[in-house]
Amino acid sequence: MMVVSYCSMPNHTFAIMLSTVVFLFLAFLSEIVGTIGGFGSSVFFVPMAQFFLDFKTVLMLTAVLHDFSNTSKLYLFRKSVNMRLLLLYGIPSTIFVIIGAWLSYYLQFKYAELALGIFLILFSVFMMTYPSFKVSTTRVSAITGGTAAGFLAGLIGTGGAIRGMSLAAFNLEKNTFIATSAAIDFFVDASRTVVYFANGYFDMKYLVYIPFLFAAAFLGSYAGKILLKKISQENFRRIVLVLLLMIGITMVIKVARN
Repeated sequence: MMVVSYCSMPNHTFAIMLSTVVFLFLAFLSEIVGTIGGFGSSVFFVPMAQFFLDFKTVLMLTAVLHDFSNTSKLYLFRKSVNMRLLLLYGIPSTIFVIIGAWLSYYLQFKYAELALGIFLILFSVFMMTYPSFKVSTTRVSAITGGTAAGFLAGLIGTGGAIRGMSLAAFNLEKNTFIATSAAIDFFVDASRTVVYFANGYFDMKYLVYIPFLFAAAFLGSYAGKILLKKISQENFRRIVLVLLLMIGITMVIKVARN
């Protein structure tokens, strides 16, 4: 982590502490927004964390953050899980996240991220233009969405946007949306955490951040749940689509600058 790599340099103590606080605060904010959006924190955390960390470390710590986040959301929204969608999304997501995580060791993610960003922009604009459009809750659409979300989560660290896109199209009630997304993500992130660790993505010097990531995950999820009570179902759908649009634009700009 950048904030750790500076430790050997004198006169940088304040900068180290400030960078660490900013990093953890971004994790907390990502959890709040990810909870409200229903597609997890990684779509925000992964791009921002790369200002502090190399890509492989970002993948590992994002998976750890999500492990804590999913557990928190399942506890907070445990009564609202849609079991049918959990099975149809969760099984292919878990299989393909392992494949994507394994491939991340060999492939660059730049063009996959660009394609995802463009897709999210087009999708969110389309859904805003045609708000009555819905994807039917068929096995094919659920399995396809789960496959794509799982593979991208393993490969580039964030598949929640695809899952959020699919579940948004299903027009689920907001608590069901968040609970089902978290339940799916629980198995996805547990699987990719194991693969990333086996690939050597985790350096023990980052172990100190684990309890802070746990706190950011729980407090961010709890804060997001409180904010959700003040948001109507219609406004919630708008927020999800706006967030997806912003994520897509951010991805495209980020890739274009590199």
